[in-house]
Amino acid sequence: MFQGSANFVGRQHELCLLQELLQQPGAVAISAVSGMGGVGKTELATQYARQHQADYPGGICWLNARESNLAAEIVQFAQLYMNLEVPQQDLRGRQLSLTEQVHWCWQHWQPTEGLALVVLDDIIDLGSCREFLPTAHRFRVLMTTRLRNLDTNIEEISLDVLSPEEALQLLTKLVGERRVQKEEETAKLLCEWLGYLPLGLELVGRYLAKKPPHWTLAKMLQRLKQQRLQDEAINRHQKQLQQTLSTAQLGVLAAFELSWDELDPTTQRVGELLSLFAPDIFAWEWVESATSRLNWDASEVETAVGQLYERHLIQWVEDKSGDFDDSYKIHPLIREFLKLKRAASEQVDELKQDLRTNNITTVIASEGKQSQPALFRSACVSPMKRAFAETFIAIAKTIPYSPTRRDIESVKDAIPHLAEVAQNLTDAVSDENLPWAFTGLSRFYEGQGLYAIAQPWLEQCVSVVQSRLGEEHPDVATSYNNLASLYKSQGRYTEAEPLYKKALELRQRLLGDEHPSVATSYNNLASLYKSQGRYTEAEPFYKKALELRQRLLGDEHPDVASSYNNLAYLYKSQGRYSEAEPLYKKASELFQRLLGEEHPDVATSYNNLAGLYESQGRYTEAEPLCKKALELQQRLLGEEHPDVATSYNNLALLYESQGRFTEAEPLLLKALEIAEHSLEENHPHTISIRKSLKSLHDNR
Repeated sequence: MFQGSANFVGRQHELCLLQELLQQPGAVAISAVSGMGGVGKTELATQYARQHQADYPGGICWLNARESNLAAEIVQFAQLYMNLEVPQQDLRGRQLSLTEQVHWCWQHWQPTEGLALVVLDDIIDLGSCREFLPTAHRFRVLMTTRLRNLDTNIEEISLDVLSPEEALQLLTKLVGERRVQKEEETAKLLCEWLGYLPLGLELVGRYLAKKPPHWTLAKMLQRLKQQRLQDEAINRHQKQLQQTLSTAQLGVLAAFELSWDELDPTTQRVGELLSLFAPDIFAWEWVESATSRLNWDASEVETAVGQLYERHLIQWVEDKSGDFDDSYKIHPLIREFLKLKRAASEQVDELKQDLRTNNITTVIASEGKQSQPALFRSACVSPMKRAFAETFIAIAKTIPYSPTRRDIESVKDAIPHLAEVAQNLTDAVSDENLPWAFTGLSRFYEGQGLYAIAQPWLEQCVSVVQSRLGEEHPDVATSYNNLASLYKSQGRYTEAEPLYKKALELRQRLLGDEHPSVATSYNNLASLYKSQGRYTEAEPFYKKALELRQRLLGDEHPDVASSYNNLAYLYKSQGRYSEAEPLYKKASELFQRLLGEEHPDVATSYNNLAGLYESQGRYTEAEPLCKKALELQQRLLGEEHPDVATSYNNLALLYESQGRFTEAEPLLLKALEIAEHSLEENHPHTISIRKSLKSLHDNR
């Protein structure tokens, strides 16, 4: 039996639960402690045995259930520790089987009275040891296992990683309080990187304890980030570990390897696929989507989730939103382990494909066709990466230009994995889908008014698309346009204008004047001019956009409704109310008919028509429209969206126009709070709301 760690922390609840379960009277009490490799199952069993030795006057028997013949080990234990002469034959001279010898050992256990504890450490197959378990009431059996749900008749305690506080406490015990206090934030980051796994913390802590004081925690963390699981601090050789009294006799890699070796080949491949996911929760249906693209057998993939879950290589996560019943997460060190396995498999696959790749390279060298670099790139990227990327590109394409709260909620768990594609796997994305990784991310964040988070994705989109497709490509024009629209939303008009112009020129040159994308460029450039008060420059572009959309798309199209709305907004800004009203009404009717009542564009059309009525002093007509717009936007977009701030502001201005100052003020304060949070202090809309609030105070 191991000595146990002097640095043991936490687990008081589990120790109490073990004692409660194992002290139950009656039949043999069997309890299993299960969990991933390195989570501290053996250490918990050791600590329990040490702390409760007095409760077992019949003795404690510790058996290794993984690496030995369990029956032979039980017989040997009886011979060595109880000085029993285990008979080889019965009284008639018949040879006793090993199973019969084991039963004889339990029957003649020494001491003859009192509870006895039998610890079976690291059970990998209950069936192989079931017949060797004691049956007398005096025995209590404690098992540790990497498997989940060993048997319905066995009480199971599932062991998780330490809490952040317990992990820091363990590290402090190992490396010293002074060292941790000196670099407390780094110590917390080190615990987080190790995923609060006791084995990882103990190995790193013991490694650091042997280093001189100048060996900082920051240096240790940097090395781990660079060398990952290959670093000697957590990948110690078994011989080195056996020279200590610690329970930990394996490095992290070796501990995980034991579970890995028990998996079916398909399950191992699924595990490698999981290493591509971001370190966040994921839905199993995304794994199935990727594996179906790889033409893997669906029944084998279904088996894989069971094997991975059973061995604690993945953990089920309850999805509180209710969108997915099959959400999982992976421990960060398990993820690192799976990445190593994937890298090794990819090396083998690359060797197998060398001849084919060389042939493609020869073709590219001999023929200068533009399509061939994509062919070469496709050959160099693993099918697994392509399938993963395609799965999340498909999700990105479902995010609408103006997402509602429901849209945001439905894709939020996929966003970290889409970001993984955009950051690390663009080589696995086809040319035609390349912008979608970034566009999906920007729509997700822009749709919530989180413009600062959306910005780097759209800037990266311009860079990546230009690099891959060259300057003369329609997707480059689209990436210019999208970035310009974001800048406009942020009030950065001088940065937006040259990008809008470049997008327009490029689209005209590549697509010709008769194209919907050209109409979009006209519309967007006009909208920018309108926001700057450059009405005479805006009007011809708005009109060209409307005419082109009507000609190309027909009158029954949302883009045509948008053009009606925009041109009406321009006329209203110029005081041309009689020209604006019919256009606003046409836009509103068209949006409702084409998009349905529950759509952000419908709310916008209500707001705009209400603004026109307010400008004309038609307050009784304006108020119900303002309220409908606000209620619809709150329902669809959430309380913290910039458009909701606009609606609060509009309703407040309507009340102010009627002298209803006490009703206007709280609405303006709400509008300002939202705008300052989502649009920042110096955004034109924030400044406008602030001016409205000052004007209200001045006029009261």
